[in-house]
Amino acid sequence: MGRAFEFRKARKMKRWSAMAKTFTRIGKDIVIAVKEGGSDPDNNSRLRAIIQNAKAANMPKENVERAIKKASDKNSGNLKEILFEGYAPHGIAVLVETATDNNNRTVANIRSYFNKFDGNLGTNGSVEYLFDKMCVFKTTIIDKIEDLELDLIDYGLEEIVVENDESELIIYANFDSFGDIQNELEKKEIKIISSDVERIPKTILTINDEQRKEFEAFIQKCEEDDDIQKIHHNV
Repeated sequence: MGRAFEFRKARKMKRWSAMAKTFTRIGKDIVIAVKEGGSDPDNNSRLRAIIQNAKAANMPKENVERAIKKASDKNSGNLKEILFEGYAPHGIAVLVETATDNNNRTVANIRSYFNKFDGNLGTNGSVEYLFDKMCVFKTTIIDKIEDLELDLIDYGLEEIVVENDESELIIYANFDSFGDIQNELEKKEIKIISSDVERIPKTILTINDEQRKEFEAFIQKCEEDDDIQKIHHNV
């Protein structure tokens, strides 16, 4: 076996690892959504959105059904969503979203990651104000995008961007409008490919290559933790 084979093997393993992490994250999202609003997607808009994300990520249908069944079991543990705020090395503002069934473990782990990379774990509200919380929808392309913009302005629309060789739309809106935007798109029979919540930094921090390597090492360490769902930053 030559170097080309080893390269392809390493790349495939990395892709499988990323896919497994994505499936774990979506599985936790499903559990939380079912616990909050029930197992029927027709009556649970959050669950319906997560199932769309699962399809977009090519998550097997049986994995989705297993997560819903697990969440419906009254004896299953409860996951708690916790947001951590702090500064990574070089003053980079970071928000870490977690879903955990063991708060003490998660707090200890997150604090250790910040400490290891010369960062500082902050208190509630110390960093979050530096970001705008927005909902993001990816849909198939449609005719008369201008008409859609006008219709969604009343629902907190910020921007519509055409991407992927003009085959998809990315819709950014105020977070509080998530349900209204979702309902409006479904009513118009516009196919929602995926939807999510993003923390958009109000200002961008520029760092050099050496600083970026240190920051990427911090991110990589965090992403190894199954309790961590998302990481937002202002780089």
